[in-house]
This record gives sequence, C-alpha cells and structure tokens, in this order.
Amino acid sequence: MDSNIKRSIILENYQDANNRGIPDKDGYIKINSNNVSCIDNIDIYVLLNGDLIEDIKFEGEACVIAISSTSILSEKLKGKTLKEAKEILDNYFNMIEEKEYDSNLLGEACVYDDIYKQPSRKTCATLFARGISKIVKK
Repeated sequence: MDSNIKRSIILENYQDANNRGIPDKDGYIKINSNNVSCIDNIDIYVLLNGDLIEDIKFEGEACVIAISSTSILSEKLKGKTLKEAKEILDNYFNMIEEKEYDSNLLGEACVYDDIYKQPSRKTCATLFARGISKIVKK
C-alpha cells in the first residue's frame, strides 16, 4: 500500500475515530489498556451476545497510532464471533511482529504492516488489540 494512502487512512481514523464513546446502556464488559511509558490509556467496552461481538466502544487519550488502530480494529471486530475475532487478532499480532499473516483478514489494519521500522510504536499499534484480546481469548 502506498505510504500516502496509509497516512491518509491513519489520520482519518484518528480524527474521526469509529466507535469512540462511552456506551449508553448496560451489559458491556469494560477493560483498560494502557502504555506505562507514555500517555496512551483507553477504556474498551465490549458487548457480547453469546459468542458474537455485538458492539465495541472506546474512550480515552492516546497517540495517533493508538487511536487509529483502535478505530480500525474495533470496526473490523464488530459482528464477528469470538473465534473469528481471535483469528483476526492473531494475524494482526503476526503482522506487527513480522511473521506470516493473512492480509485479507486485516483489511485497513494492514496500514501498520511496516510499524516494525519504529519498534517503540509497536506498543501504540497494539494497545487496543492487547486489551480486547483479554476478552476474546477467555
């Protein structure tokens, strides 16, 4: 993917993030994900219906990479079963760690395929994924 397109997708998902906000109804599982070495700190809210991820919301303060990856991945995981979500997250982590992955499963999340060039940004790009994995992998 062209670097200008990547930048555009990242910026769009930062400025107008999908699923940002605190849920206005009960039943959500809340989990916090943060980076102890910087300001990144988000609360993730997941609404399950059996093994289906019915909705995801998030709120918090974080950098461009953390917010944009949260926006992209939260949108990607909504409507998926926990098994499908686990597969997407496993592929996402593989991509971040320069391992084999299925780009078809990741869609726009592939904008982070070269984040390994900035090792300190891996934590930013995985902030949401690390948090929601605690729910998905239970």
